This record gives sequence, C-alpha cells and structure tokens, in this order.
Amino acid sequence: MNDEIKSNAEELVNYIMKKCLWQFHSRTWDRKRQNEHILDMTARMIYGEEIKPTTPEEKCYWADAMCLMEAFNNHFGWLQKMDRAKKEAVMTALKDRIDFLTVTGSLNLELTDTHY
Repeated sequence: MNDEIKSNAEELVNYIMKKCLWQFHSRTWDRKRQNEHILDMTARMIYGEEIKPTTPEEKCYWADAMCLMEAFNNHFGWLQKMDRAKKEAVMTALKDRIDFLTVTGSLNLELTDTHY
C-alpha cells in the first residue's frame, strides 16, 4: 500500500473513531458484523452503487452507511476526485485498519469475556 492510500485511509479512520459510535459494540462478533456491513455499504455508495436494504438489520446498516458516506463526501473532497481503483484501495485500507483497532488489535478483554 502506498503512502497516499495509507494517509487517506487514516483520515477516514480518524473521522470514524471521533464521530461514530457503532464501532464500539461490546462483543467481537458484533463489531466484526458492524464493520463489515457498514463499511461495505459505505464503500458501495462511494462507488456510486445504489443499495436497496430490505430487512430491518440492512436498513439499520444502510442508515449508518448513508451518514458516513455523506460525511466523507462533505469533509474529504479528495475522495470524490479519485478513480474507482483508488477509492477501492482506500476503502479496503480503511476496513483493515478499523478491524485492527476495534477487534483484532483491541486490548479490551470484555470483547471475549463469556460472562459479559
């Protein structure tokens, strides 16, 4: 991954960590599911794809993804100017970093406590 992609992804990570609460669920499986669905939908919206959620769970993810996509477009104009390949690289790096920070690299022992 080149420095520009890494730097761009880190800007988006910082926004999520400061402005969003969905990545702080109390269980590992829930954080993974939230990261996967919200960031996937956000990425697809950024690529210009239309998403039509059908289940209540999908609608919840869609709402968070829509807010995130709008925030990214409002605060990070460079994202809109990128071609699809660069957008995909940034969004993949974003997902990888959020997964690390909130799941695999987290020192929060409550995430795996069976009695919690």
